[in-house]
Amino acid sequence: MKKQQGFTLIELVVVIIILGILAVVAAPKFINLQGDARASTLKGMQAALQGANTLVHSKSLIAGTEKLSSAVTKPATAPTADGVAINYGYVDATPEAIKAALGADFTANGDWVVGNKIVATSDKGASIDIAQKDAPGSTKLSSSTCKLTYTAPLKAGDQPDYVITATKC
Repeated sequence: MKKQQGFTLIELVVVIIILGILAVVAAPKFINLQGDARASTLKGMQAALQGANTLVHSKSLIAGTEKLSSAVTKPATAPTADGVAINYGYVDATPEAIKAALGADFTANGDWVVGNKIVATSDKGASIDIAQKDAPGSTKLSSSTCKLTYTAPLKAGDQPDYVITATKC
């Protein structure tokens, strides 16, 4: 009589149980990859805006326009640094200024959308939201909980503020 070869039922059940335990432990780490990717792209956009702001502020200091506010002057005579509208030496919180400073693709074919300017509050300057689009060709923000909010300075000597909201990306 020949000896049969193969796995016993108990061995198969043990292997299935071990694989199940590994799946339960490892799966949550990989489920929200898309959300993590969106949050990371927001951090990249923040870094790009900070870099652009450094360049714009340097040019503003050289030109002596770091104490001028676009809110005080008329739009036609708003201070600029290399064609970028500035507010106290930093990029103004308007869609046009953000687009000019970053050179990013905010058109219908691009990946990003800039929201409308939010009026200044008593303790902060004007703000604007930047986020990824819902879908290609869309002009809507992907989510109110997955965005970068840029706040221009309120007065001369203030720094701009960058806040990433990435709770449900």
